[in-house]
Amino acid sequence: MADRLGVLDVLQRESPFGAKEIAEAAEVPQAGAASYLHALAAAGLVVRADDAGAFRAADDFADRLYESGYMSWVLNANRPFIEHIAEFLRDPVRAGAQYVRDGRQVAVASQWMGSQAFYPKALSTIIEARPSRVVDLGAGTARLLIETLLAVPGSTAVALDLDGSACREAATAAKLAGVGDRLTVVERSIQSVADDPSPLEGADVIHAGFVFHDMLPDEEDVADAVLSNCYDALRPGGIMAITDAVPFVPNERERRFSTIVTYYHQQFMRRRLLTAEEWQEKLVKAGFGGTTCIAHRFPTGRLFLAHK
Repeated sequence: MADRLGVLDVLQRESPFGAKEIAEAAEVPQAGAASYLHALAAAGLVVRADDAGAFRAADDFADRLYESGYMSWVLNANRPFIEHIAEFLRDPVRAGAQYVRDGRQVAVASQWMGSQAFYPKALSTIIEARPSRVVDLGAGTARLLIETLLAVPGSTAVALDLDGSACREAATAAKLAGVGDRLTVVERSIQSVADDPSPLEGADVIHAGFVFHDMLPDEEDVADAVLSNCYDALRPGGIMAITDAVPFVPNERERRFSTIVTYYHQQFMRRRLLTAEEWQEKLVKAGFGGTTCIAHRFPTGRLFLAHK
């Protein structure tokens, strides 16, 4: 609800807030905002900040947001699959063209899950490498790159993404963070790197999070070309870091969420998720050596590291 109202920034800010701030941010009557705020307090999501009636987020608010990401992804981001499952089972191609997911819902839920489940490991891996130049394929709003630039003085980065609004937001966010002159934003598809790898040149680290499976199986040759160009473009000793989902993980911790992720991708999106072994084979085929597979906190998520 807070996301739909546009008040998450209010709830997460350091300074106290009340119904007035909620009402202004959501553009709703203050009485309605007060009722909503009362429900948040009753649920323990916000707590009193002072005796004057102001509130702040509860200490575990970030944890609750992270947990809600899983439910939001399964039930909201993928709502068309649930509501039209019979049509998808009868004619998946036709249903897929007719019932499309809300891209924003996918991005928001993924961001909430990633905040604790896969983003920290990818970020720490990049920062530990102390790169002078980083490229992120499918960078979105470039949060990963901006935090890297702030942590590694003198470094530069390239954010490549197909979504124009995300690219504009990335440029704005980098400027506000004081690293706008060190971030280059490229509005292009990942597939375009197969023909023109120039954005990759000189990178010490190339990162790609949950983007390669979108090319499988229909554009597997393109995905292979992108990986090969990544290898060629990296400096000696450079790192390729890929986060992606692997199918039907059988262990008890991951099996349930892994199953729904795999089923959604295979049945409704017509995507093929690679196993850890298949990923390592692809990286070796592209020229990489010393591949490592690391399990994320995110069930079914794996970080593949390959060195040039």
